[in-house]
Amino acid sequence: MKQRILQLAVVAFLAASAPALAAIGFEDLAFQAGFNFENGAHLTGTETVENRFGSDVTVRRSTFDSSGSGFSASFDNEYVIEWDSWSGWAYSKDTDTTTSGFGNQYSAITGSGSRGSSNYGISNGDSSITFGSSIDFTGRGFDVTNTTYAHNSMRDGDSFAKQFGGASGDDADFFRLSVEGFLSGSSTGTVEFYLADFRFADNSQDYILSDWAFVDLSTLGTVDELAFDLSSSDVGSFGMNTPDYFAIDNIGAVPEPAAFTLLAGALALGFVGLRRRRIRT
Repeated sequence: MKQRILQLAVVAFLAASAPALAAIGFEDLAFQAGFNFENGAHLTGTETVENRFGSDVTVRRSTFDSSGSGFSASFDNEYVIEWDSWSGWAYSKDTDTTTSGFGNQYSAITGSGSRGSSNYGISNGDSSITFGSSIDFTGRGFDVTNTTYAHNSMRDGDSFAKQFGGASGDDADFFRLSVEGFLSGSSTGTVEFYLADFRFADNSQDYILSDWAFVDLSTLGTVDELAFDLSSSDVGSFGMNTPDYFAIDNIGAVPEPAAFTLLAGALALGFVGLRRRRIRT
């Protein structure tokens, strides 16, 4: 019990004492008229022509900047913008929490950004964030949730992916986000977070994340880059079947005040318990 109280105290102290830092929330980014997302289609960048199955496709590789940090995007003109081929990062203010399928790639399942904001980031495939300067993530992290596309695919299954839990609900499925920190090219460690987890013996504990959740990156220490990777229990001949997407917001933020309240309550109860045991002895 003493050890648990000490751990809670350390987390609360680190978060409360973290110096002021403007979290990356994508609110400083603009959208093309008529669009609720930007996937690189309207950004300037380096264009190359690639041949795909006998057809030439123009691929534009670009980077957008939010709060001094770089996010890379790759877009090609093989399809119309809404049904495009893209990877890396997009940013969005889309609010569609119901439509399933590939046509709804740019919506968070929450329908908005975290902590009352409208904008948020969307990752598709391999992605990383390059910071303008090194950041000490002690007591810091980011907010994350599923996209509507990935959430509904796991909930219901689709033509590519299975329904998580299977027909019986007993399949031990998972959808896991791994975040690796780097400083001057060297890894500082990895943090894992489950966007969906059906590995519990009690099926009532199984979940697919549908709210914003805070991911603590304290163990990564000081970094100048974060790299993100998704893995799933649902894998086929061509790799992961679960849609390779997640939504992110408030990168570099501390936990919300509600988290401090919970920590303070746990600490208070713990210290009261310790004091009572001392009096009884």
